[in-house]
Amino acid sequence: MRFIMMVKGDKNYESGAPPDPKLMAAIDQLTQEMTRAGILLSAEGLFPSAAGAKVRVTKGKLTVTDGPFPEARELIGGFAILEADSKADAIRLGSDFVRLHQNILGPTWEGECEIRQVADL
Repeated sequence: MRFIMMVKGDKNYESGAPPDPKLMAAIDQLTQEMTRAGILLSAEGLFPSAAGAKVRVTKGKLTVTDGPFPEARELIGGFAILEADSKADAIRLGSDFVRLHQNILGPTWEGECEIRQVADL
């Protein structure tokens, strides 16, 4: 089964601050391991919302709003497509990824990762 893991941005991400080099090295190592194991199918980081736009239709009218967007805690900072045996397995993989952040960035770091199964239509 395929799952998408969406990592939420935080104030540092949204400000455009570069990620901690130790964190990036650890993510790179984990990414390589998961790719070799056939678990990680795709992964990408995203630019902050200031570089983005929202396209919305309300009451038949299309509007485009340039970033940044105020609801930074709900913004996706990056994503990964995973191959997992079950939802529980995907949750374990997401937990490992979040724990990696916590271990490197310290106990005051707060983050969130949403995991959803990909619909095979």
